[in-house]
Amino acid sequence: MPSLTRIAALAVAATLTLAACGSDDPDPAAQESGLDDVSVSETADDATTPEVEFTPGSVTVAETEHRVLTQGDGEALTSTDLVSFDYAVFSATSGDELGSSFPDNPVGLDLADQTVLPGLSSSLTGQKIGSRVLIAVPPAEGYGEAGNPGLGVGGDDTLLFLVDIISAITPLDEATGTAVEPKKGLPTAEVTAGEPATITIPDGFKAPKTTTVQPLIEGAGEKVESGQTVRVAYTGVTTRDGEVFDSSASSDAGFIEVPIGVGNVIKGWDTGLVGQPVGSRVLLVIPASEGYGDEGSPPSIEGGDTLVFVVDILAAY
Repeated sequence: MPSLTRIAALAVAATLTLAACGSDDPDPAAQESGLDDVSVSETADDATTPEVEFTPGSVTVAETEHRVLTQGDGEALTSTDLVSFDYAVFSATSGDELGSSFPDNPVGLDLADQTVLPGLSSSLTGQKIGSRVLIAVPPAEGYGEAGNPGLGVGGDDTLLFLVDIISAITPLDEATGTAVEPKKGLPTAEVTAGEPATITIPDGFKAPKTTTVQPLIEGAGEKVESGQTVRVAYTGVTTRDGEVFDSSASSDAGFIEVPIGVGNVIKGWDTGLVGQPVGSRVLLVIPASEGYGDEGSPPSIEGGDTLVFVVDILAAY
């Protein structure tokens, strides 16, 4: 299902492969890196990135290093957390700002995922929520010798990240909460964690005109909001044959993450998942008009097919 593919957390730096991390303990190498000479101050205009001042070319590191500017008073991040933060990234060589989420467009990162920015993840693990952290990434652990001309990054450029840690959550392994008695006549689902769900279509079942949303377990978490990224485990079948056409259990991770409520997935998912509490298990019956329409999604989904999903909402951030 092309509409349900996992996304990278940081578009501006999605191709970075970082390794190693810094330490809070001062050492001679850190003192010589130039990281301690970087100054950060708030701007008068809250609609802009904080002012990050340093002499271009003065920050150079052999391995990823970090420096805590402000110690937060929240819980320390663990290696399994999903963390939400604001960031700005600069070329330490030129001093140019390469990208920023400030002031109100935070991004999310799965600290357990070592395929996306592992150096950034390692530097954030153990930091407290509310902290502001500077992180320096050497060329060998950034874009390599080729650099990234599209972002203005040369092959010799050290990258400098400013990160404000906003919040963090620990994702669930499966739905948990209060069981809900479903309406009669709907498809039924039997779910075993780590396996594709078994979904049974009643004889003579008629497709609804709009998406049917039936909670099977009502979670106790916060309600999913439009624009968030959700982590879900799911299985999907068509009412035509009841055969599984897709399941997150078939992936190595056992789940996917997608932005919700913003048109990145089929309409039935946006309609059905926004507003549901984290921890919920939801049955979605989605007519073709809110699924894949008259074109379908070959080879498994034909034009006009009604879809049935059972979805566990494991996290939203």
